[in-house]
Amino acid sequence: MSDVRVTIQRDSEREERVVTTGTTAADLFQGERSVVAARVAGQLKDLAYQLAEGDEVEPVEITSQDGLDILRHSTAHVMAQAVQELFPEAKLGIGPPIKDGFYYDFDVETPFTPEDLKRIEKKMQEIQKRGQKFARRPVSDDDARAELAGEPYKLELIGLKGSAAEAAEGASAEVGAGELTIYDNLDAKSGELCWKDLCRGPHLPSTRVIPAFKLMRSAAAYWRGSEKNKQLQRIYGTAWPTKDELKAYLEFLAEAEKRDHRKLGAELDLFSIPEELGSGLAVFHPKGGIIRREMENYSRRRHEDADYEFVNTPHISKEGLFETSGHLPNYAEAMFPPLEFDGQNYRLKAMNCPMHNLIFKARGRSYRELPLRLFEFGTVYRYEKSGVVHGLTRARGFTQDDSHIYCTKEQMADELDSLLTFVLDLLRDYGLDDFELELSTRDPESDKFIGEDAEWEEATEALRQAAEKQGLPLVPDPGGAAYYGPKISVQARDAIGRSWQMSTIQVDFQQPKRFGLEYTAADGSKQQPVMIHRALFGSIERFFAVLLEHYAGAFPVWLAPVQATGIPIGDDHVPYLQEFAAEAKKKGLRVDVDASSDRMQKKIRNAQRSKVPFMVIAGDEDVANGAVSFRYRDGSQKNGIPKAQAIAEILDAVERRIQV
Repeated sequence: MSDVRVTIQRDSEREERVVTTGTTAADLFQGERSVVAARVAGQLKDLAYQLAEGDEVEPVEITSQDGLDILRHSTAHVMAQAVQELFPEAKLGIGPPIKDGFYYDFDVETPFTPEDLKRIEKKMQEIQKRGQKFARRPVSDDDARAELAGEPYKLELIGLKGSAAEAAEGASAEVGAGELTIYDNLDAKSGELCWKDLCRGPHLPSTRVIPAFKLMRSAAAYWRGSEKNKQLQRIYGTAWPTKDELKAYLEFLAEAEKRDHRKLGAELDLFSIPEELGSGLAVFHPKGGIIRREMENYSRRRHEDADYEFVNTPHISKEGLFETSGHLPNYAEAMFPPLEFDGQNYRLKAMNCPMHNLIFKARGRSYRELPLRLFEFGTVYRYEKSGVVHGLTRARGFTQDDSHIYCTKEQMADELDSLLTFVLDLLRDYGLDDFELELSTRDPESDKFIGEDAEWEEATEALRQAAEKQGLPLVPDPGGAAYYGPKISVQARDAIGRSWQMSTIQVDFQQPKRFGLEYTAADGSKQQPVMIHRALFGSIERFFAVLLEHYAGAFPVWLAPVQATGIPIGDDHVPYLQEFAAEAKKKGLRVDVDASSDRMQKKIRNAQRSKVPFMVIAGDEDVANGAVSFRYRDGSQKNGIPKAQAIAEILDAVERRIQV
C-alpha cells in the first residue's frame, strides 16, 4: 500500500500530511464531529471521498454556510424518503436547500394536510434514528434513466443536464453540469438499499448526523417555477446544527409572525388589499394614510433641503418609450401587457426613469444646471407572478420615491458620496441604523448587459469608492447589476435581525446615450451627462411594511396615526379632555378622546391594542388642578402633569422622533 501526500487547509494555516492510499476525508478529520464534508481543490466532497496525491483538503463544519446547506439538503432527502414510504404513489420533483431550510416537491393526487405533515415528520425521525448511510454512486445517463424509469420529473432533469439545468429552478442541485450521480440510502447494519435519489450531493455521512429538524408547511408550486407546468405539492422544512438553534429559530418565526405587516395592517386598520381590486394592489385606510403622509412629507422636506426639484409624470406611455430606454427588450416579463388604442400600443409605467429623461431633454441644458436632481413620488406597475406577490413588500402597484440625478463625469464621485450619505442619514431618521452595502456588478459571460467594458469599469469603481468611504461592510453581488449599470444596495437589519434591501443607487451611462441626452459644456461642446438612479425607500408601500414590522406596529410618536388618546375616568371628564385635545391639535398633534360608554379599563386596553404612544387620563383631581396623567405604552404612568407641560412633552417626542 503506497502513501499519498495531502495538505490540510484551515483558514490561513496549512498542514502537510502523508496518508496511506484509500484514506478518506472522514479518516483525515476523525474525531471532529462538527466536520460533515470536505472541500477538495475548491469542490465540495462527501467525507467518504478517498484522498489522492496532492489534494488540498479543507474541513467543512456543519455551522458553516456550506455545512448548513449539506445538512438541509440531506434532511430534504430524508423527507422525500418518508413521503414515499407513506405515499408510495408520490412522484419526486426537486429538493434543494434554501435560506434557513429546505423543501421538496411532490406530485400527489391530493394536497398534503397538517396531519400528513405530522405523520411525515414522525417517519423522518424514525429514518434519522436508523442511521442510514448516504452513499454516492456515479451513473451514466442511460443507467440513470433505467433506474428512475418511474420518476418522470427526474427523467426530465436528466435531459436538462448542463446549462439548461442550471437555469431550471433548483435543478442544479439534482444534476449539475457534470456526470450524473445517485445517492443511495443504505441500512446501517445490512447495507441494503432503503431508498435512492438522483442528486449531485454532497451529503452527510448518515441520517444520524442530522441533529434537529421540523416540517413547517406545504404549498402548491409549479414544476420548475413555470405556470405552464403542472402544479406540484411543496413541503417546506428547516434543519439546524443543534436543538437549541432550532428552538431559537422557531421562536424567531413566532416573533416575525406577530410582526407580519399584513396581520398588523388589518388589526390597526391601516390598509387592505381588496379582492375586488386584485392581487398586489393595496388601499390605505385613514390611519395608514396618516403614516404614509408623514413619511412622504418628511422625505419631501429633506429633499428640498438637498436641492432636489420635484416633477410628476403620467402612469401610461407609448410603448416606444420603453423600447428606447431598453426596458422593453430587457424587462418585458415584469411589465403589464400592452394596451392598444388610437392604433398604437401603450404600456403602464413600470419605471419612472424614461419619463425623467424626457424632462431633461425638453430643452437645452447647460453645465451650470448640473447636477440636476429630479425627484418624484411616482406610482408604477409591475406584473409580478401571483406566487411571489406578498402584501406590501411585493406588490403589483406601488409608489417609488424615485430620483434621477444628471451630472458631469467630474461631478460623479462627489455626487455619489453625498448621495449615499444622504440616503443613510434619512434611513436613520426613520429608525433604521444597522446597515451593510451590496455592490452589484455585471456578469461578463452574460449578454443581458449593455454598454462598453470601460464604461462598466468606470461606473463600478465610482460606486465602490463611494461605498468604501461609508465604513460599512461591502458585500459583492456578481451578476446582480441592472442591464444598464452597476448598483449599490443598502441592506438594513430590523429590530429582530432580518435584512431588508432598502435604497438602491445605480450609475448609468447607457440611457443618456440611448435618449441622446446632452448638455453644453464650459468650452461650448456638447457632452453626455452621467445618470444616477436612486430610490431611497425602494417603494413607499414596501418601506411602510418594513417600518410596520420593525416597530411591531408601535410607531414612534411622529409617525403614529393617533399620538395621544384621552381616557376619562368618568363621563364628567370628557369635556375637559376634549378641550385638551383641541389645544393639542392647534399645535399640530393628532389627539382623540374615547367618549364611548366602555369602562375605563377597556378604553385603556383598546388604546394599548391600537399602540397609541400616550394615553391621557383625567379625573376629578386632574380637572381641579388643570392637569392630566400620562399612561405610556409600556404600562408606566406619570401623574399630575400640567396641561401645557403635557402637550410640550408630546411635541418634544414628535420633534425628536422617539418611541415612548
